[in-house]
Amino acid sequence: MPLRQYVYFALSSRRITAQEITDLLGIEPDETRVINPRRLPADPAKPFCQVWQVVCRGPGLHVDEQIACVLGRLRPQTDRTAELMKQFHSAEDEEEPGLEARLEVVRYFNEDEQQQEAGQPQEREKHNLFGWALDREAIEFLAATGAYLDVDEYDMTPGARTAG
Repeated sequence: MPLRQYVYFALSSRRITAQEITDLLGIEPDETRVINPRRLPADPAKPFCQVWQVVCRGPGLHVDEQIACVLGRLRPQTDRTAELMKQFHSAEDEEEPGLEARLEVVRYFNEDEQQQEAGQPQEREKHNLFGWALDREAIEFLAATGAYLDVDEYDMTPGARTAG
């Protein structure tokens, strides 16, 4: 079964910018984005959110290898990340955290045409990428930084219902 997957660690904030996160952590992100950059008249109560990400899209890697790649870049700044989370996530703001951290795993199953175009290994060259696990170091990083794990999996078979 064809499989495309990637992993990223994201810090999302409604209070500080992606550039401020970069400056405070001393780590350059692979990607940043702004969600709802302008307050639209239809939803003036919803403020913008900036997302800072370190990503691994390495083809042919198991999820745990991709996680190790991402966390390998972040682990030297675990204490800074934890301090940043504490600074922008106070008890008085439980409904609307100032900073949110997550490790995201995204997997697309049965994506034949797009996968071949993306330079994935051919069927005879593939190894089993379906199983994965979080090692103790990954769990310790998530606990230290207050991050959560989110896994999204999508069945791309034509006519199949996509589940997340």
